[in-house]
Amino acid sequence: MTVLFTRPSVTVQVDDATLSVAGDVDVTLAADLAASGVKWLQTAEITALSLDFSGVNKASSVAISVLFEWLRTCQKCAIKVEAIHLSVPLERLASLAELDDLIEHPASALMV
Repeated sequence: MTVLFTRPSVTVQVDDATLSVAGDVDVTLAADLAASGVKWLQTAEITALSLDFSGVNKASSVAISVLFEWLRTCQKCAIKVEAIHLSVPLERLASLAELDDLIEHPASALMV
């Protein structure tokens, strides 16, 4: 496990081929949190990974924004996203935003 970003309320880490976030993602940390994942994705020598937001306790559009930033970076770096895991509150928010297909089938949803 490698910690990429840590503050008292939130942590970003990599474990095997999973980039994960845990804690309360808020707007004051969003840019730094997203940047930590982007930097790792741009330098990682991987072809596939999972994104895990199951440790995010609150429904947050900021967390969804970080997810989108990482997805864009994966697409640019030709990294296949095999799975996206969300906490229950984030699943509800993603469903309200009609992102179900993207979350359930990220590889096919991101194909261009």
